[in-house]
Amino acid sequence: MIRLLIAAGLVSGLLMTAACGGRTPPGDASRIDADLVAALVPADATAAARAVDDFAFDLLDDLASPRDKAVETGPNVITSPLSVAVLLAMISAGADGDTAAEMADVLGLREGGDPRVGALLRKLADTEDVTLSVANALYSDGPLEDDYVSFVRRTFGATLKEADLGSAEAARAIDDWVGENTNGRIDKIAAELGLPDPQAVLVLLNTVYFLGEWTTSFDEDDTRPAPFTTPGGPVDVPTMHLTGESFLHTQRDGYRMVRLPYGEDGRFGMEIVLPEPGATGDIDATEWHAAVDSLVPTKIDELALPRFELRWSAELNEPLERLGMPTAFQPERADFRPMSPAAPALSSVVHKTYIKVDERGTEAAAVTGGVMTTSALANPMDFRVDRPFLFTISDRDTGTILFLGRVTDPR
Repeated sequence: MIRLLIAAGLVSGLLMTAACGGRTPPGDASRIDADLVAALVPADATAAARAVDDFAFDLLDDLASPRDKAVETGPNVITSPLSVAVLLAMISAGADGDTAAEMADVLGLREGGDPRVGALLRKLADTEDVTLSVANALYSDGPLEDDYVSFVRRTFGATLKEADLGSAEAARAIDDWVGENTNGRIDKIAAELGLPDPQAVLVLLNTVYFLGEWTTSFDEDDTRPAPFTTPGGPVDVPTMHLTGESFLHTQRDGYRMVRLPYGEDGRFGMEIVLPEPGATGDIDATEWHAAVDSLVPTKIDELALPRFELRWSAELNEPLERLGMPTAFQPERADFRPMSPAAPALSSVVHKTYIKVDERGTEAAAVTGGVMTTSALANPMDFRVDRPFLFTISDRDTGTILFLGRVTDPR
């Protein structure tokens, strides 16, 4: 079992307040082929959601390991497993042989193209309670197989543009697309992907943007400095407070979970996993789902939650290789011939996230990019978040984890 040590602390990666303004990113759900999705059943979306959730904890577990030199931003880890999984699913749709088998095993999806991901994206987009936008794009500098292009357009609603990926103009266009689809919260990824690159034949991009207001908001007048125990010792951080409110809560072995809902119907919410003092609790996707299923309405006499704003980025090549898909990155072995007659290999996967949590709600954004290059082949009920914690942002209807992270220092 891949385990997640939550005693070290945790952060998920997506939030910002509704007061920030800006234009809502368009998203791609309307471009997903309705006939293709209609041929599937609700269980298909659920299966895809469970695959994303399993991948979520596997990836976070690897990224939180001290051995990972790719993580650049300190002890916090902020991911959007939905963004990474969708990006890799688009790439996997163009894979064959060992490359396709490894990617399918890591993602928990079918080999090659898996239309169930499209069903999940349509289901997630069916809400007016929060703003949730998922967008996908391909920038091509070479020929692509017609069947592959048709599949990613129909299943992911992806757009396709021709571009000279060795030019600065193409790099600027990619950065502009990212900024537009994350409401300006993430404005660049081309440089991290190594662009411009004359060897690049295809760039694939996914963005996830989330904006939700708390069902029960915090009063700014109640926000005050409070102690938070970091690995380096206690520090004071701005902490929001609610008293006498009812939330879904559960007590599990070694940790507690509370769910803070967004909007009127609470379909989307933030789950905060808080380990008991001194505990080194382990949690994986199976345990997370069990905890969510055990949540019950509970009056919380005092809830204290740090206000925070964080950015994070990492190259995911090495983590993905360790999780079991090394062949995709090996030019001499990678098999992406169903994608392109140029027989490319996966050169780089980069993930960038942003999250802000304040008194009004949460705004979060993520982008994942992949570059294909040419290749040969019982006391008062308090819930005081004053120590490292894990949190998720999820969809109650499908069980999909949109964001998952670890916060050890909210500063």
